[in-house]
Amino acid sequence: MKDSTARALAYSTIAILAIGALQLNPPLPPVGLARLGAVEVRPLWSRHADTLGSGETLSALLARQGMIGSTAAELLRAAKSLDARRVRAGMPVVVTKLDADSIPSEVVFELAIDRLLTLQRTDTGWVSREVKLPWTVDTIVVRGTIAATLYGAMDASALDLLPAQARAELAGELADIYEYRVDMSRDLQVGDEFRVLFERASGPQGIVRIKSILAASLTLSGKQTEAIRFETTSATGKFFDQGGKAMRAGFLQAPLQFRRISSVFGARKHPVLRTWRAHKGTDYAAASGTPVRAVGDGTVIFAGRRSGYGNVVEIRHRNGFVTRYAHLRGFAKGVRSGSRLNIENTVGYVGMTGLATGPHLHFEVLVGGVQRNPSVALRGQGNADPIPAKERARFATTLDAMRASLARPDGLVRLATVVE
Repeated sequence: MKDSTARALAYSTIAILAIGALQLNPPLPPVGLARLGAVEVRPLWSRHADTLGSGETLSALLARQGMIGSTAAELLRAAKSLDARRVRAGMPVVVTKLDADSIPSEVVFELAIDRLLTLQRTDTGWVSREVKLPWTVDTIVVRGTIAATLYGAMDASALDLLPAQARAELAGELADIYEYRVDMSRDLQVGDEFRVLFERASGPQGIVRIKSILAASLTLSGKQTEAIRFETTSATGKFFDQGGKAMRAGFLQAPLQFRRISSVFGARKHPVLRTWRAHKGTDYAAASGTPVRAVGDGTVIFAGRRSGYGNVVEIRHRNGFVTRYAHLRGFAKGVRSGSRLNIENTVGYVGMTGLATGPHLHFEVLVGGVQRNPSVALRGQGNADPIPAKERARFATTLDAMRASLARPDGLVRLATVVE
C-alpha cells in the first residue's frame, strides 16, 4: 500500500477516535470571546490527526505538531502512563489547538483500541487523564450445516452476526475445542451440523471480537457430541461432553493447529518417485514455517535427517506409540534426542526437505513399530478425568441451561451488557 493511501486510512480511523474523545472528555477550558461591534467572534479550533511512524520517536511526532523543546518535554513528563520506549508504530494521535495559538490545547493518544490518554493544557501545566472506552457483550447462538469446510459453513451461517475476521476466529475456536476428538480438516462430511453459543464483544470503532464460547454441539454422521464450558478445580480442561468427560484427551487428532490435509492414509502415487506405494501416514499441506506441534507428551528418540523423510523428529509416548514428523524445514529450539516434550509443544516447522515437491508435513503413528492410520490409532487415547461425583449436580444444571440456549433460533440470546 502506498504511504499516501496508508496515511489516508489512518486519518479516517483517527477521525472516529477524535469523535469518541470529544464525547468522552470534558470540554476544553473556555476561551474569552472577542466583540466586533455587536457581534461576538468565537475563537476557531482545529484538530489534526497523526500517526506515529515506524521507528519514529514521540518527540519527533510532537515536533511535527508544533511542540518542541521544553513544551514537548513537559507534555511527556505529564503522560506518566505512556512509556515512550514501548509505544507501537502506527499509534493514532489527535492534536487540538486554537488557530491563534502555536501550542496545542489538547493531545489524545490511542494507547489501545479501548484506551485513550488525554492531555490538556492548563494555566498550571499539562493534566493527563486516561479514558477506558466501554465494550458491550451479548450472547449469540449460531448453527450451520457443512457443505465443504467448517470455515465455509461458519461464513454462511454467521454472515449477518459477525464480520469476516470474527467468523474465522469463531470457527478456529470451535475447532480448538474439538481438536482432541475431531480433525476438522478430514472428519467433517457434507451434511454434518454444528451449533455454538458464544459471547460477542463489541468495542470502539465497530471492533467485534469473540469473547468466549459457552457451549457447542457437533453432529458427525448422525452422532452428536456436546461441549459445555464448566468451571471445576477437580478435573482437567474447560470443556466437557454431555457425559461429563473432559474434551481434552491424551492425544491431539492433528499436529497442525490450522490445517488442511493434502492426502490421507492409504495408497497414493508418490509425487517424486512417480510410483504407487502405500502411504504410511497423513500429509498436511501448510505454508513453509508453520509450527508443528507434538500430538502428545513424550520423549524425542530421533531428531535429524533421514533419507526421503528429510528433517524428521520421532517421539515415543507413554502408551508405546511413536509419532513421526517429516520434511521439516528445521527443528524447534531444544528439540534433540532425549528431549522431553509436552502435548502442543512445537517440534519443528513445515518444510519440504527430503522427497517432497512442496511444503507440507508428513505425519505417521507407529504402534509396535508398524505404521497405523493416525486418525484411528490416536482416537480415544488417554481421556482426561471426568467431572467428580460431588460436582455432577451442578454440571447437570449447567448442561440443561446450555442445551436450552443452543436450541433457540439463530441470533441474539441475551441482550448486551456494558463491560468497562
